[in-house]
Amino acid sequence: MSDLQLLDLRDHRDLRLDLANAGTRHFVQIVSDEVPVAALEYPILFAKNPETGAFYAGAVFGLEAGTNLFAPDGLLTGYRPADLVRQGFFLNDGRIAIAPGDPVFVPDGKPIFDEQGEPTQALREVQHAMHVLQRGLPETDGMIARYVEHRLIEPIDITLDFDDGSRLQLEGLYSISLDALHALPDEVATALFRNGDLQIAYLQAASVHHIRRMASIRNERLFEAA
Repeated sequence: MSDLQLLDLRDHRDLRLDLANAGTRHFVQIVSDEVPVAALEYPILFAKNPETGAFYAGAVFGLEAGTNLFAPDGLLTGYRPADLVRQGFFLNDGRIAIAPGDPVFVPDGKPIFDEQGEPTQALREVQHAMHVLQRGLPETDGMIARYVEHRLIEPIDITLDFDDGSRLQLEGLYSISLDALHALPDEVATALFRNGDLQIAYLQAASVHHIRRMASIRNERLFEAA
């Protein structure tokens, strides 16, 4: 990105972050190490990168684009995926860079440097998130490649009806097929188990039940707004 600036104390001493930045994020990419925690709260599904066609995993926060049911005021109080925490920050040749125009940077947000010029908790969380992604993205790509190799990822049909008569159909999402998983030869299942892929597969499949809770939340808010 041509507008990136390397993070520098002199130039960015007064930079502040808006931690309530999740209000419009309905699907956020996650890595495999995040699944055991994220799956306790959110549906975890797969989608395809529109440019490459490759699968990636994400936490579902909303049933409609631009809406986060878990953060109506923008502040996600549950688990915050690393890709959300590091919004506005990037790695450039091993150094942290920022996109100054990103809406995460606001005048009245949390400072990233303290009065002594040291990183604040907010910046340390960004640094940790970037480490999680740097390590986790290639690991997750490898895991997904193994799922694809064994034809474990299948489209998921999600159609939701609401009390006001409206209907939502979520498209372009995929899940692990438990039928295909259970039909694997023992040696393949054992290899997936040793890689940790089997645990993630079951956690992902089980997390889909959170969709019902999200539908209930949306239903309640429809009547609150009426």
